[in-house]
Amino acid sequence: MALGIALVTGAVHPALADRKPKVPPVSVERTDGGEPVLVHEGEASFYSQKFHGRETANGERMNQNKPTAASRALPLGTRATVTNQENGKSVDVIVNDRGPYVDGRVIDLSRNAARKLDMIDDGTAPVRVEAKPSEQPNDTAKEKVEARAERAEQRPQAGGSGSDRVSHSGSGK
Repeated sequence: MALGIALVTGAVHPALADRKPKVPPVSVERTDGGEPVLVHEGEASFYSQKFHGRETANGERMNQNKPTAASRALPLGTRATVTNQENGKSVDVIVNDRGPYVDGRVIDLSRNAARKLDMIDDGTAPVRVEAKPSEQPNDTAKEKVEARAERAEQRPQAGGSGSDRVSHSGSGK
C-alpha cells in the first residue's frame, strides 16, 4: 500500500527511501556475425500524461507523441527495439530519460510507443528490449552501447563467477 501511495503521490515511505528497485539484469547475446546485442527483459510501463512537457534526463522535453523511453540500464541516446512478448508487436525508441523506479520494470515508454505495442489498456506488458551498436543514431551512442555490452559480459552473476547470459541469436539461448 505504501508503495502504491508513493507512486501516486510522489512521496516515498522512509522504509523504501534507501532501497533500489529490483530490476532484471541486462544480458548480452551475439548476432551470427558476432555483434553484441544488449538484451533487457521484464515489464514495461508508460509515462503518465502529467510528465508531458517536463524535462528528461538528457535535457529534452518529454513528448508523449514521440517514440521515446526511460531506462536505467541503457545509455542515454540509445536506439532500442522494444517487443511486446504477449503479441509480438515492436517499436523502435530512443532512450532520453532515466527510470522506471518500480520493481521488475525495465523500461518506461512514451504513450506513442506504448500505443504501438498495444499496451495502453493493460498499462504494462512483458517486453524484450534489444540494442545493437550498428543500429545507433550516432558514433557516441554506438560507443556507449558497445561499452555497456562489454561491462555486462564482464559482470559476475549472483552466486558465482562469469558473465551475464551470453548466447548467439538463433541458438535457443
